[in-house]
Amino acid sequence: MTELTALTIAGARDGLKHKKFSAVELADAHLLAMEKARALNAYVLETPERALAMAKASDARIHKGEPHPLEGIPLAVKDMFATQGVRTTAGSKILGNFVPTYESTVSAHLWRDGAVLLGKVNNDEFAMGSSNETSAFGPVINPWRRKGSNTPLVPGGSSGGSASAVAAHLALGATGTDTGGSIRQPAAFAGIVGMKPTYGRCSRWGIVAFASSLDQAGPFARTVRDTAILMRSMAGHDAKDTTSVDLPVPDYEAAAGQSVKGMRIGIPKEYRVDGMPAEIEKLWEQGAAWLKAAGAELVEVSLPHTKYALPAYYIVAPAEASSNLARYDGVRYGIREQGRDISGMYEKTRAEGFGKEVRRRIMIGTYVLSAGYYDAYYVRAQKIRTLIKRDFEECFAQGIHAMLTPATPSAAFGIGEKGGADPIEMYLNDVFTVTVNMAGLPGLAVPAGLDGQGLPLALQLIGRPFDEETLFALGQVVEDAAGRFTPQRWW
Repeated sequence: MTELTALTIAGARDGLKHKKFSAVELADAHLLAMEKARALNAYVLETPERALAMAKASDARIHKGEPHPLEGIPLAVKDMFATQGVRTTAGSKILGNFVPTYESTVSAHLWRDGAVLLGKVNNDEFAMGSSNETSAFGPVINPWRRKGSNTPLVPGGSSGGSASAVAAHLALGATGTDTGGSIRQPAAFAGIVGMKPTYGRCSRWGIVAFASSLDQAGPFARTVRDTAILMRSMAGHDAKDTTSVDLPVPDYEAAAGQSVKGMRIGIPKEYRVDGMPAEIEKLWEQGAAWLKAAGAELVEVSLPHTKYALPAYYIVAPAEASSNLARYDGVRYGIREQGRDISGMYEKTRAEGFGKEVRRRIMIGTYVLSAGYYDAYYVRAQKIRTLIKRDFEECFAQGIHAMLTPATPSAAFGIGEKGGADPIEMYLNDVFTVTVNMAGLPGLAVPAGLDGQGLPLALQLIGRPFDEETLFALGQVVEDAAGRFTPQRWW
């Protein structure tokens, strides 16, 4: 039954519909694969009983001829999403064995549409990281390896568990969150597809908050079409989230096959950063050629404030994090360390419960929000953010439909290779992705080739607000030209 794990979501949906196999068989195959792949550390909690119960319910609906859009499709959920009755930790010690009594809106949409929960997948603590090395559960291992090397590689972050699980065939798809690239960068490193929707397209209700004005939920899958199928279920207005937009949800799957003829695709000159590897430059040119061959017109554009995006992001995101994470104090839920008084309890609980990277970002955020520094740092960063957004708006106003850029400045790197002495080295991994979050735009990472060491590389498509359909159409062109990539099994 292991070949069932190699199916696409679209293929599994058709197989279930025509009763070639059952939802229980599909779930069983994935549960067995998960058991054999624990060396990857992708899952922090497996839910076999729940998966089989949900699969049985799916089989019953299929038998009645009443299947839902994702009926029987086994998915993994990032541990940032609250799952009712299932432990949710955000990858942190501070939440302990917290079990929510409620379901996040995004995951509720998936279960409404018949999907099956395989388990919760690993992520950087509170989604703060670019390599999935800050998780309290330890690092996730990328299923890809360099040619002739056994060095364990990072899967990217913060949604590393989602990317690793989908790439290693331990789930047909997964949810992720993207605050500065946390869906698109892991998708690139793992050779799969990842979509960061427009801010407000998917509800944030029930997702553990990192930076509220930047966080956005999105899907991972192995093909553009599969990602579009998941996106349709995940998106939608939610009255419980005031930033959720009340717009109809398009048929994203239909968009994946549409013509791109006549579309104007911007190539931002500022994304040619110093020291960019020749392989990334070549891949970018190749992607542009594929889109041109499909009938799109390529236009060089300028986004002059791009160079300020990374420093501005690393002021705005920690500032919002320091505010959001103030609620973890040992009083209401999670771990509690005893102190001499209530202040001592707060200090000891937070010192013990938060990891190094989270503590660093809380301190940065608290500093930039403090009296005397607020105007100099936070207010200035928000002004830069407005200029970054305006750069994109001006390009779109001139008839640009989408932009093509690299997704990451390199392929996956080894665990422990970056950021040890200098955290900025790690932060630079987000150089191509943070602008999209700062401007609230949709972004799609699509695998486009392999580097000289046999590791996947991806291209990023950036779209106009709430125009994810165009990105799926363009992404399908890239996927059709580049093909799909699967790691060789070693685990």
